[in-house]
Amino acid sequence: MIAGVFVVVAAYLVGSVSFAMVVSRAFGLPDPHEYGSGNPGATNVLRTGNRRAALLTLAGDGAKGFVVVAAAQAIANAYALPEFVVPAAALAVFLGHIYPIFFGFRGGKGVATAAGIVFALNWPLGIVLLVVWLTLAFGFKISSLAGLVAAVLMPLGMFYEVGAEAVTWVTVVIALLLFWRHKDNIRKLVQGEERVIGR
Repeated sequence: MIAGVFVVVAAYLVGSVSFAMVVSRAFGLPDPHEYGSGNPGATNVLRTGNRRAALLTLAGDGAKGFVVVAAAQAIANAYALPEFVVPAAALAVFLGHIYPIFFGFRGGKGVATAAGIVFALNWPLGIVLLVVWLTLAFGFKISSLAGLVAAVLMPLGMFYEVGAEAVTWVTVVIALLLFWRHKDNIRKLVQGEERVIGR
């Protein structure tokens, strides 16, 4: 039980590492909270014009979701930890990203980290969602729209692939949180004012 709690706490702490902040500082870029959408994520970092920094942010935020969940799965299997450990770790790393303790609980919106989590839970579904995101992101040039559509499909795909397991219900919670974090984007989409990628 104690080991399981340790894994979940560690997942939250890893999730709290904001790659937008880390990469921006490494590249000498402004604090992503202070320009554009104010969101510390890859799309906002791209607004600096530094594509390499944006790509590293995207890769880092996605990788931490994947690595944490994959590690939780391996540790849970190796030490016969309770079943709650993997779904709790998945939720914890996501919460760490959107509410990071290291950055005043001002985190990103979670699309990349959610993608990493899904790849660890069910990689074929992860590929499908990635294709959907890329198609919409490059087709409409609106990152938030692509992320919201993928958020809807994520739990539906998990129910289809895995069934009504704990990890599936966690993806429902993550999807709801993604919509909550994108509430301003949804308003702008409705009003036709949402920013396009690269501007």
